[in-house]
Amino acid sequence: MERKPGQTVAISLNQGDHGYLGRTVHEKMSFGSFPLANLTDLNIWKEMANGTSVEEFILLGFPGTWQFRVSFVVVFALMYTLTVIGNASIIALVWRSSNLHTPMYFFLCNLSFLEIWYTTGVVPKAIGVMLGTSQTISFSVCILQLFFLLSLGSTECFLLSVMAYDRYLAICYPLRYCSLMNSVLSVRLALSSWLGGFLAISLLAFLTSRLTFCGPDVINHFLCDIDSCLALSCSDTWPVELATFLISIIVVVASCVVTLVSYMYIICSILRIQSAHGRKKAFSTCSAHLSVVTIWYGSTMFLYVKPSAQNSLDLNKIVNTFNTVVTPLLNPFIYTLRNKEVKLALGRAFQKK
Repeated sequence: MERKPGQTVAISLNQGDHGYLGRTVHEKMSFGSFPLANLTDLNIWKEMANGTSVEEFILLGFPGTWQFRVSFVVVFALMYTLTVIGNASIIALVWRSSNLHTPMYFFLCNLSFLEIWYTTGVVPKAIGVMLGTSQTISFSVCILQLFFLLSLGSTECFLLSVMAYDRYLAICYPLRYCSLMNSVLSVRLALSSWLGGFLAISLLAFLTSRLTFCGPDVINHFLCDIDSCLALSCSDTWPVELATFLISIIVVVASCVVTLVSYMYIICSILRIQSAHGRKKAFSTCSAHLSVVTIWYGSTMFLYVKPSAQNSLDLNKIVNTFNTVVTPLLNPFIYTLRNKEVKLALGRAFQKK
């Protein structure tokens, strides 16, 4: 459509376009990149009214001096290396030690395998962001990272609840434990945890991929998370916020309830044991898992179980660092230091060498 001299043309703006249009004109004129003569150009006005879809984002990471960012890179790289080595060592140790071929350690191997991929989905990209070599991320890769991390996080919730149920059967029904928690049920529970975790996030990832991003394109984070996407979207985010809240209730709160109920029965059974030695031995079999559960659910509930995404993004960044970098590192050390069977198997492995 071309405008003839002297002809007046009206552009219809949808609800919400006025704010975006006003911000765009204000920003361009403020920085001297919007000549006043262009105000009469119909194509420019139409482009601004329709908005421009953002195809990639810039990850901000941890802003600061070069020395500050390099120190973060060193810490992240060291923790990532220890996380991979620690969790891989647990898998190898369980694989080689026949006395650890039980449902409890089968679930522990699943958790260690998950932690390796969970931290791998975050740390390498975060290091690139802090070094300034890989600060951009395309929209499709951003959604893929979000889906991957949330799915693994949901799977961990399910696995922790399954491990709590396993400890419940072992302590409350010790004589029937082998028949109740057999290898077939163990595999089914682990497989259900993986499938349930990825299926639960599929709808949320799909809804997030349908959001519109008009700008700005800077994410105040070292990864793509749901809160950052909601903060940058220029379309209605209510369906995504509702889906996030409902899925969080189903995944996090439901699995946490299963874990809490299991431990309530476990504690009651331990208190009924007559000897102090028996109580100590029974509690030692689940103390490591209880420590991991407390750390994981505490940070996860802060991040996701909330009706709105308007929490401080800087605070979310700190908690996400703990959740995606620190927790996967702590798990192998907690299970090694607080589990007598693992320590004995580790000692025998070193003696053979």
